[in-house]
Amino acid sequence: MKVTGHCHCGAIAFEAEIDPASTLICHCTDCQALTGTAFRVTARGPETAFHLLRGQPKIYIKTGDSGRKRQLGFCGDCGSPLYSTSDEPPGNRTMGLRVGVLDQRKELVPRHQIFFRSVLPWLPKMPGPAAHADT
Repeated sequence: MKVTGHCHCGAIAFEAEIDPASTLICHCTDCQALTGTAFRVTARGPETAFHLLRGQPKIYIKTGDSGRKRQLGFCGDCGSPLYSTSDEPPGNRTMGLRVGVLDQRKELVPRHQIFFRSVLPWLPKMPGPAAHADT
């Protein structure tokens, strides 16, 4: 599915091809802290199908509990989170696009939940997506 997106202030715009079935909710504590809320919603697609149309994201390198590094792209002007990808050399990486900055966000229904062990207890049970208890 072709998607378009942009940061809140409009300084950065992009287009990409994603797999809508890959849309997921992540409850990990890193996503909670980096979004300032209870979870993050992400849709995945190949890096080769991601194209910047305007602007240049700033990159923050995050190290997860596993020791793996992730590049987090965001707007340096308004702070909108845009995507994440591995810290490996470019080529076959997968982009995790932040659904909130996509123009097609209403069409991207999460199909999975991950890091459910970190779900905040006050969240209502979300319909649809199955939780992966071991991740």
